[in-house]
Amino acid sequence: MSDKLIVVAGAGGFIGGSLVASLRQRGCSHIRAVDVKSLDHWYQKFDNVENLCLDLNKKDNCEIAAKGAAEIYNLACNMGGMGFIEKNKALCMLSVLINTHMLMAARKYGVERYFYSSSACVYNGDLQHTSDDGDRFTPPALKEADAYPALAEDGYGWEKLFSERMCRHFREDFGLHTRVARFHNIYGPWGTWFGGREKAPAAICRKVIEAKLKGKHEIEIWGNGHQTRSFMYIDDCLKGIDMIMNSDIIEPLNLGSNEAVSVNQLVDIVEDIAGIKLKRKYDLDAPKGVNGRNSDNTLIQQLLGWEPSITLRHGLEKTYAWILEQYQLRESGAEGVVREIEE
Repeated sequence: MSDKLIVVAGAGGFIGGSLVASLRQRGCSHIRAVDVKSLDHWYQKFDNVENLCLDLNKKDNCEIAAKGAAEIYNLACNMGGMGFIEKNKALCMLSVLINTHMLMAARKYGVERYFYSSSACVYNGDLQHTSDDGDRFTPPALKEADAYPALAEDGYGWEKLFSERMCRHFREDFGLHTRVARFHNIYGPWGTWFGGREKAPAAICRKVIEAKLKGKHEIEIWGNGHQTRSFMYIDDCLKGIDMIMNSDIIEPLNLGSNEAVSVNQLVDIVEDIAGIKLKRKYDLDAPKGVNGRNSDNTLIQQLLGWEPSITLRHGLEKTYAWILEQYQLRESGAEGVVREIEE
């Protein structure tokens, strides 16, 4: 690998931190990791990486982050599971400042390539309905063209769709080589697993662990459990980011598994991993998002000859084991040691 400078924005988060780790493993010797959080709250950090704590909502900080960079991976935004994005729409929308200022800085300093992490939340909500007939469902497989006519997830989804267009127009008007992937529910070790921003796989793992360890054999499920999603393991996500970033594909691509399950089926899998059966309590007033969503991987298969392939069961086994370890550390009062990797 060359010693060109690679910038990862949002490096203190789950995907960003995992991306920094992956870049290091591939031999990248000059990485600038940037996040608004203080270093002691980064999920992964490395001594041989340039770590900067900067608020990338601010233009001047984006210029500090981008100066000298050959490539920028922008994964910085305000986000979380449905419990967060449904109650923080304005905060999610403000992330347009991050991508706008990062694009401007990338243009100013002649950045060679720019990756933007978008989301399946950009898709038209009217397409994401399933019948409410037990767990018998046919979740819609959303192809890239289904983002228009636009009816994105309110707040977070509109910010992502707008930022996609910004990337497109910076490419068309200024010649910046932008690449965009629409993530579909990324999960895995080093992800958020408590506190309100966690996504369904981590939340279910934590709830099952709590029920088992505390002897309260009951689990609360948001909604009726029939809503469907597909979930992509972090290793597949990192592989896809690398392939898309280094491709000639200029339009947004789905990056997600096409293995759709209901929330009830997700709980079934985690219960089986844990070796326990729980009584289910359904909170019909809790945030639950759209009824059904899946990734149509036709285009990524055609253009890259690849698609995410790690099974949900395999990924959940690894995720459950990691969250169990973190839960036990936290219960023992050792929370401070679980967020750092210093080498």
